[in-house]
Amino acid sequence: MSLVLGIDPGSRVTGYGLIDVQGNRLSYVDCGCIRTEGGALPARLKKIFDELSQLVETHRPSQVAMEEVFVGRNAASALKLGQARGAAMAACLQSELEVSEYSARQVKQAVVGTGAAQKGQVQHMVKALLRISDTLAEDAADALAVAICHTNTQKSLISMAGAKSFSRKRFR
Repeated sequence: MSLVLGIDPGSRVTGYGLIDVQGNRLSYVDCGCIRTEGGALPARLKKIFDELSQLVETHRPSQVAMEEVFVGRNAASALKLGQARGAAMAACLQSELEVSEYSARQVKQAVVGTGAAQKGQVQHMVKALLRISDTLAEDAADALAVAICHTNTQKSLISMAGAKSFSRKRFR
């Protein structure tokens, strides 16, 4: 592995986080938020697509991981979140990057050790694991957590298979 892009999609705020993976060492590269507050949904989706496309073009990650949709009580919100995920996914797929998906519970389990962790616990562990002293926005910390979860999951798959490396492209 090398550069992994984590995405925490949202119709108003989409978090992104980039980590560099060298063996067992994780290094923080960049993170931030794409804020689309205000305006019609199609314009917000375009902003997510455009900014993530630019981010992918600039950093050229080798892998992308994204949080799955959480369906709560509000179906309209879940649909908007699904559309934001689609815009984010399309931005990655146009550069022919495969997108791996993880539930919020899987991400929390991988980073904190419990799937019921609170946002503050996730932020704290992300900062500790990546040796970040600055304050992180919640959505950016969540995106970094998704990237960490992906890295840990890939390492586990490789370990379980007894292989030295793993590529999903072999199995298409």
